[in-house]
Amino acid sequence: MRISLVVGDYLKHSCPVLVAGCFEEDGELEWITRLDRAMEGRLLPLCRQEDFAGKLDKTKMVHTLGRLPAERILLVGLGKRKDFTVERLRRASGTMVQVLKKARLERGSSLLLCVAGDEPAKIRAVAEGALLGSYEFSQYKTAAGDESAVTELTFLCPDKNVRTSVESFVAEAVCVCDAVSFARDLVSQPGNVATPTYLAEKGLEMAARQGMTCQVLEREELERLGMEALLAVSRGSHQPPRFIILEYHGDGAKGRPVVLVGKGVTFDSGGISLKPGAGMERMKDDMAGAAAVLGTLQAAAALRLPLHLVGLVPAAENLPGGGAYKPGDVVTAMSGKTIEVINTDAEGRLLLCDALHYAQRYRPAALIDLATLTGACIVALGNVATGLMGNDNNLKRSLQRAGEASGERVWELPLWEEYGELMKSDIADVKNAGGPTAGTISAGWFLQQFAGKARWAHLDIAGTAWEEKGQPHIPKGATGVGVRLLIEYLRAIC
Repeated sequence: MRISLVVGDYLKHSCPVLVAGCFEEDGELEWITRLDRAMEGRLLPLCRQEDFAGKLDKTKMVHTLGRLPAERILLVGLGKRKDFTVERLRRASGTMVQVLKKARLERGSSLLLCVAGDEPAKIRAVAEGALLGSYEFSQYKTAAGDESAVTELTFLCPDKNVRTSVESFVAEAVCVCDAVSFARDLVSQPGNVATPTYLAEKGLEMAARQGMTCQVLEREELERLGMEALLAVSRGSHQPPRFIILEYHGDGAKGRPVVLVGKGVTFDSGGISLKPGAGMERMKDDMAGAAAVLGTLQAAAALRLPLHLVGLVPAAENLPGGGAYKPGDVVTAMSGKTIEVINTDAEGRLLLCDALHYAQRYRPAALIDLATLTGACIVALGNVATGLMGNDNNLKRSLQRAGEASGERVWELPLWEEYGELMKSDIADVKNAGGPTAGTISAGWFLQQFAGKARWAHLDIAGTAWEEKGQPHIPKGATGVGVRLLIEYLRAIC
């Protein structure tokens, strides 16, 4: 979808539909009042109808019948003014696009920037909501659906000064949302397409586009490095593992890099500890952490953030082949720690432990990993928040602030030493699964053993990587979670 900024009076603007935001029980907004006068007093009564009344996510479409150059007016509810937030504005913009798609309107013009005022976060949110809400993954559909894609959206600005002030923020939103779409595309691809090799190819292509370096390590190199934990997970599959290393040097970057690690299990059957059949097709999303890292590096480069970033993606398939690793096996991680395999479906932490140890060579200023790691996180937090654990309070607080600003909220869980008792093994240094209790925390505790002395945080995105029902700015399917969160964090530390 192309976004353009146009200076002009909305009462004189010709378009298929003009979108205006409306607060609940509030008809005093300047644009609503002017539109009502142009509509000969017919608009305000519609604003107050019970089925709309400006309620959040509610809409009302009105035909102007020639009273305005705009053919229709779409009213979008913003909820109560006292409860208004950046996230609600993002949702309203997504709602706008969803209605246009269902009405088969390919073009529209919006006054939602009037609600944003001169606040950069709100300006970005208007553009983000529209771009994120317009996403769809239809690569494998051979027939057109019941909806039309919105191909062009115009944001109306009252004068040139306003346009100049918002232009850069809208451009930033476009860069970030392109990266979110890239991540969503990767997660949406079926497992027979998005193999570890495919992820590596996409990393190389993206790096070439954005002017960063990308190195891909294959099985022989992983064996030389001693990444036995990663290699163990891949043994049941005919698809070879890959370890993807991306590095971005922004202009003016100083100091040690921020290292991002993303779990890249491109399909997770559970291995010998086979998952139930119902819903297993969703397990193509077990590389959402990897997609988030690739998307974040793309966005950071497009925004030209003055930072040094490293992205590490350990990638493998987890299948129950004849050579698959088994419950009871002991593997030696790259760090030298031995791990007793209790459950082959606790495979993500085996990939991540080798990647986290590899990250130590960069002496990271901050080390952040993202993974669809535990079903227990979905039990604890549902699909609303990402689980957060870590060893540095400042880093955790920074990620929490970024989560609130981006709408990709995180919630901290403890990592007290007592939880380590769950991970003690009788025959090895640690085991890879701690039983039915505190599953998310024990997995985080396991990862901490491989993070070294780095300031480290773990983000469990098991519940937030996939949207089951669909929201205004998050259509059903892959969410691309983590990209906007991490970009907000990285912006704050520039």
